[in-house]
Amino acid sequence: MIDPALLEQMRREWDARARENARHYVATARQQWSDDEFFRSGAEEVRGLVEDCLADICNARHPAQMRALEIGCGAGRMTLPLSRLFGHVDAVDVSAEMIEQAREAIRECPNVEVHLNNGADLSMFPNEHFDFAISAVVFQHIPRRAIVESYIRETHRVLRPQSIFKFQVQGFPISEAQADTWVGVGFTEEQMQTIAAGAGFQIKASYGAGTQYYWLTFVKP
Repeated sequence: MIDPALLEQMRREWDARARENARHYVATARQQWSDDEFFRSGAEEVRGLVEDCLADICNARHPAQMRALEIGCGAGRMTLPLSRLFGHVDAVDVSAEMIEQAREAIRECPNVEVHLNNGADLSMFPNEHFDFAISAVVFQHIPRRAIVESYIRETHRVLRPQSIFKFQVQGFPISEAQADTWVGVGFTEEQMQTIAAGAGFQIKASYGAGTQYYWLTFVKP
């Protein structure tokens, strides 16, 4: 069971960060970002994480015919460039304050919908609804393994077969007792192997184990 009080804490603390300086908390390289710099940095991330491996992600499909899911969209930094790649993008976040900023960012993008979610699952979406899912620098802020595992299981549910889920977790050995809503709980390679198998995923690729940026590519058989 996931403690509702913890989910409310996540929402409350991320709303506070968004009100204070949303763009800095989304991308901490700078305290202040211009519109151009902020969204250009998101486009660069999408280029490296998505465009450079688009053949594998699309798997003989055309990206304009694909529906993509972004978990943890924040202020829309990557949502905007994702909308230029895929036919439709659904983006979720636990923070209503972040969602408002994301909506402003994608206001001229008719192929994007942003959703406030409960911080633990994807219950607003039906089974096998998406062709690709991504979560970048989001799970590293989650303080309980059960919440990350829930998102991974839910992503398997909402992905169509032969689709990819690309995401990053905290790879430092941070225990739940040490974790909070900024420095999240850590995962080992063995733990991610167990989680993948339990959710029904196969691990296609991984790198950065033991570091803050432990990236994994899961595929739904």
